[in-house]
Amino acid sequence: MREIWSEQRKLEIWLQIELLASEALCAEGLVPPQDLAQMKARAAFTIERCKELEKTLNHDVIAFTTNVGENIGAPANRWLHFGLTSSDVLDTAFAVQMVQSADILIKDTKALREVIARQACKYQMTPEIGRSHGIHAEPTTFGLKMALMYDEFGRVLERLEVVRQRVAVGKLSGAVGTGAHLSPKIEAHVCKKLGLRPATVATQVIQRDIHADFMTTLALAGASIERWATEFRHLQRTEVLEVEEFFAKGQKGSSAMPHKRNPITGERLTGLARVLRGNALAAMENVALWHERDISHSSVERIIFPDSCTLLDYMIATLTKLTEGLIVYPENMARNLEASLGLWNSQTVLLALIKKGLTREAAYEMVQRCAMQTWQAKHAGDAANFKTQLLKDPEVQQHLTARELDKLCDVEFHFRQIKAKFKKLGL
Repeated sequence: MREIWSEQRKLEIWLQIELLASEALCAEGLVPPQDLAQMKARAAFTIERCKELEKTLNHDVIAFTTNVGENIGAPANRWLHFGLTSSDVLDTAFAVQMVQSADILIKDTKALREVIARQACKYQMTPEIGRSHGIHAEPTTFGLKMALMYDEFGRVLERLEVVRQRVAVGKLSGAVGTGAHLSPKIEAHVCKKLGLRPATVATQVIQRDIHADFMTTLALAGASIERWATEFRHLQRTEVLEVEEFFAKGQKGSSAMPHKRNPITGERLTGLARVLRGNALAAMENVALWHERDISHSSVERIIFPDSCTLLDYMIATLTKLTEGLIVYPENMARNLEASLGLWNSQTVLLALIKKGLTREAAYEMVQRCAMQTWQAKHAGDAANFKTQLLKDPEVQQHLTARELDKLCDVEFHFRQIKAKFKKLGL
């Protein structure tokens, strides 16, 4: 990824665009074949010479074309950059870089989903308490949690594939986009060779809502990474400890406390997601340019695009490693499930009472009463269990038998649709 956004690669793409344009002009009969042959044989640049020229010219594209023209020599160098404006080269090359970056990120995301899928299948039926507002809710499985992650990164993949097509747009239509000095055939030829399509209409630049779309897609991918990094961090808390980041031999968690095993990778990913969001905001600020173009977007893009593409590449690879190396504690999941004293059966019992003919309000009051008595018994130091309170309640006894309650309060009741959900995901 770093190579794609390197100065060397950028200038190589610029040179490719310039020569492709000259090739198309030769096909149209403007550039003599011998001049095109001379251009292709001698066209070259060095970053050092370009930088040297730029000190005086204060224009990177003119410095580049000057250096290439020096190497081509007369008379062929007169055709270099013929009819083009700087942004024809800049924006078309930029599109190539975005497409190539998207290809890497798509590959990264597919590899991540493979790892997630393995974890989801491995722990498909491993019981775990589900939490809403951070409070125990109803049972789920760790596998279903991972299946949710798999599904979410399916959307990340889809968005990357869509935006890859959206940014695959080049333009060689001149200083204000009218195409006054080059026929559309030149633009079509260059774009086709680069795997791009010509912009339907442009100004001096390709419109920056396209680039903002790309950056927002990267930021959304980062938000999904943060979402799961945060999930794993919460599950690693000492009083929960249902999963844990891999802790290597010789690794140290704290300069002061030798016992610490901290979720540093998840914390790092959480922080880096903020950088992606900030860069996406900067890309949106770039959309509103003056008239046919100003240069306010250029300095921003030189920073945010290489940084965000390289950063997301790193983040996906890091999350892949984190997910693959997760230490999972099913025994702690079972312990935490029991800590709720069976209260996660409250909705199941509520619905059963409604089916027996009670109003929702009456059934809710009955179940909530038993739930509160369960908590009170626990805080009083007594043996506490939700099903026990239900069995002791005279009103509940009028509607549900002990056998019915046994069936309703079985954790397996909550897992009846798990396999079907996995099947829908193709897992």
